[in-house]
Amino acid sequence: MRRLNSLELHRTIPLVHRMSYELILGDRAYSSWSLRGWLLFTRFGIPFSQRFVRFADGPVADHLASLPPACTVPTMITEDGAVVSDSLAIAEELATRHPDAGIWPRDSQLRAMSRALAAEMHSGFAALREHCPMNLRCAYIGYEPPGTVQSDLDRIQTIWKHALGNSGGPWLCGEYSAADAFFAPVAARIAGYDLSVGSNARAYVQAHLADPDFRRWRAMSLVDGPDLARYARAYEQCAWPGPTLRQAELVRSGPSENAACPYSGKPVTHFLKLDGRVYGFCNAFCRDKTVADPEAWPAFMDIVAVH
Repeated sequence: MRRLNSLELHRTIPLVHRMSYELILGDRAYSSWSLRGWLLFTRFGIPFSQRFVRFADGPVADHLASLPPACTVPTMITEDGAVVSDSLAIAEELATRHPDAGIWPRDSQLRAMSRALAAEMHSGFAALREHCPMNLRCAYIGYEPPGTVQSDLDRIQTIWKHALGNSGGPWLCGEYSAADAFFAPVAARIAGYDLSVGSNARAYVQAHLADPDFRRWRAMSLVDGPDLARYARAYEQCAWPGPTLRQAELVRSGPSENAACPYSGKPVTHFLKLDGRVYGFCNAFCRDKTVADPEAWPAFMDIVAVH
C-alpha cells in the first residue's frame, strides 16, 4: 500500500479543537521515544492533539526552534504554555496534573519500582539502542548480538523478572504504568531482531505486541511516512512476530457496507475489502491504517460485527 507523505497526512486528518495538550512526535516507524510519549497519553486516557516532525525533513531541533528549549521528540506543550521535551519529564508532569490517571502505581512500593524501571530505561541500554534501532516495518532473523548488547539483554531480563515477581504481573508493576510505556520499544527491539530471552521476558514482549494501543501505533507506522534507509539492516527478514492479522485489501470503489467513516463520521470515499465485504473511510489514511491491522481498531470492528 502507498504511504502518505507528511503534507498528505496533514491534509487528510480532520481538524479538531485544540486539546489541553499538544504532542509533537517523530516518525512512528522509527521514533522509539515518540512511541513512549504517545503511550503516556493514549494508555491513560489523556486527550491531546498531535503533529509530526519528519526525520527526513532535516534536524528535529530546527523544526522546534520556535519552542525553546525543545530540540527533541516527543515534546509536550501544555494548555498553560509549558514546553516539556523529555519523555520522563512528560510522564512526571502528566502524573502531577492527572494524579488519578494511573501513570504511576498507587501502591508506594510499586510506584517506587515503576519510577526506578522507567529511569533506568531512560538513561541506559545504549548498546541495544545503537545496534538494534527500532523499526516497526520489518523483523529480522539471524542477528547475533555482540557482548555489549547481550549485557543489556541480561540486565533487562533481570529487572523484568524482579518486577514481575514482586508485582505478580501481567505488567511490570501489576497494572500498566509508565514503566511499561518506556519499555514498549525495548519489546519491539527484542521481537524485531529475534533476540534470545527467557520465557518470562518473551511473554512480557508478547504482551506488548498484543496490546491494542501498541498495535494501533504500529498499524499507523506501516502507512505513515517514508522508509528511512538509515534504519535498515542487512539481515534476513521475516514476518512480524506479533498476533496473526486479519487480511484486508484495498479496493477502488464501493458500494460499502457503511455510509460514514467509522473514525470521523464523514461520508466514505476510500474503500477496503475484508472477508468479502467492502467498507468505506473518509480518506486514504483512515483506510490504510485499517488495512494494516483491522482488529486494532474497535470502531471499525464494531461495523464489521453489525454486518
